[in-house]
This record gives sequence, C-alpha cells and structure tokens, in this order.
Amino acid sequence: MNIAVIGSGSWATALVKVLCNRAQQLNWYIREPEIRESVALYQTNCLYMSSIRLDTDRLQIFDDADEAVRQSDVLLFAVPAAFLKVTTEGMSVKFTDKIVFSAIKGIVPGENLTVGEYFHQYFDLPFDRFGVVSGPTHAEEVALERLSYLTVACKDDEMAALMAAQLNCRYIKTIISNDIYGIEYAGVIKNIVALCVGVAHGLGYGDNFIAVLVSNGFDEIKRFIEQTYPAARNVEHSAYLGDLLVTCYSQFSRNRTFGTMIGKGYSVISAQLEMNMVAEGYYAAACMHEINKRYRIALPIADAVYNMLYEHVSPAVEMRLLSEKFK
Repeated sequence: MNIAVIGSGSWATALVKVLCNRAQQLNWYIREPEIRESVALYQTNCLYMSSIRLDTDRLQIFDDADEAVRQSDVLLFAVPAAFLKVTTEGMSVKFTDKIVFSAIKGIVPGENLTVGEYFHQYFDLPFDRFGVVSGPTHAEEVALERLSYLTVACKDDEMAALMAAQLNCRYIKTIISNDIYGIEYAGVIKNIVALCVGVAHGLGYGDNFIAVLVSNGFDEIKRFIEQTYPAARNVEHSAYLGDLLVTCYSQFSRNRTFGTMIGKGYSVISAQLEMNMVAEGYYAAACMHEINKRYRIALPIADAVYNMLYEHVSPAVEMRLLSEKFK
C-alpha cells in the first residue's frame, strides 16, 4: 500500500512513526515549512512530539498536498476536524479512486458532518472506500512505545485488514470493525465528556463525582449512537468505552486539560492560547448541539458543556445543575 499521511500535528507524527515500521516509503504532507525543515535536518517534528525520532530514509516529504495525494493509493487524514475544510478545499485531485482513512475524532464545524459524511458529500467518496483509525490511544504513549491498541473500522473488511496490518507492530495491536458511524460519533461525544470531566476537576470535584460523570457520559454515547444508527455493536468494547476512559482520565488528554482550565476560571480564548493545541471537544460541543436539534436525544452533559462554552453560563452553576440530573 502506497500511503500518504495528511497532517503534521502530534497524532499525525505518531502515526508516521508507526507506519514507518512497515512501509518501504511513506508520503507525508506537511504544511508548515519549519516542520519540513526540522524533519529533513534533524529527523524530528520541532513543533509537535519532538521526542520522536523519525526514519527519514522511509519518508518522502511533500509541501504540495495535491502531489502527495496523486502519488498515493491510501490517504490517512490526521488534522484537527476544524482544519479539514481548509486542508481539502485547495486540493484539485479527485479522491474517488483513493481509499481514505480518518484519524480525526471530531465533527467538521459549519457542516456538522462526520469526516466520513464530509468526504462522501463533498468529494463523492463512496462509504465503502472510507475508514476510521481510532483508539483508545494517545500520541504521547505511542511516542514512548507503550503498548497500545488501535481500532481500524471500514465497511470493506479487506481494506480494514490491510490498514491494520500496516499499523500493527511491537507496541501497536490492532482491532478490526465495520462500525464507522458508531466509532466516529463515540469519538466525538467522548471528547465533550472529557472536557466536562476537566471542568469538574478544575472546580475541585473529586474522583467519586467524576466516576459518576464518566458513567453518565458513557450512557450518552450509547444512547445517541443506538438511537440514531442501530447496529450490531458492543459499545463496551475498547473503541467506544476504552476511548472514553483514556480521554477522561489520561494526563495527556487535551480535552480534559482544556476543561480544567475552564473550571479554574480561564476564558475560552485564554485556554486555547495557553494550550497551543486543538481540543476537539470545544468544536464538537457546538456541532452536537446543532445535530441534536434533529434528534432531541437526552444529552445533559453535552448540553452543559455547550452552555458553559457558548452561552457563558458559570461552570460552577452549570455543574451543580448537571449533578442533579445524574443517576
């Protein structure tokens, strides 16, 4: 498989490291010139995951996204959902003869579409040529080569198996699924729940309360995906429950970190500036608020996060109101 990775952040860099274990040559589109120079000269990404040493003998670096796509059969997108439109709108190469995988856990803002829906609607990509690479995994632990599990979801089992084989290595185990819809939405909602966990932590709530919050968050994930797209799935598997747990409890969780800042009194803008990384839960909260207007499913945690971030309701007040809704 001739693979191109589109993106140069923490998760993209970690995936490049993993894929270089098997690929004879990996195509990598990097937008930022300083990162391209850093990779070429020092074998590291100077802005993200600088501790990772990259095998540049196996890498072909591109500053032109079209050219990277043109020379590849399989595309792995690993950019924040908020930047997916900017990344793809300038491309002139058609995707219809490509296989596209997404390592993005977010909704495309403004469109309120999952990544799969976005490529299908705007680029005529058939759903059977789209797949998802999901967790439970944080880029930082992949960089440290700590044993991690990735879920590769695709309607075509053979395509899922091929991508899983490329990712599988000494410290990465892979699981195959065909539940693209469920895994994409579980990845979106778990970021919102983790952000809420961070707010609770920032406000001084303890582990007892957070355990109840996470349990109710899991109920929201299950309720939404099963009511909107019933399928033969086990939401207690790692791609759903496991991904929620690691995002809520890990020290590496951007969404929890962002929420903690909000709970401690940071404004949204100041928290974003200090993190210098994208917390997908921030954008997901607004997108899910709009999407759920169609379904009217009870999502009290998602509603509370939206109120805190976009309606400027006091986190202390909103969390107190939310706690009365838990079971």
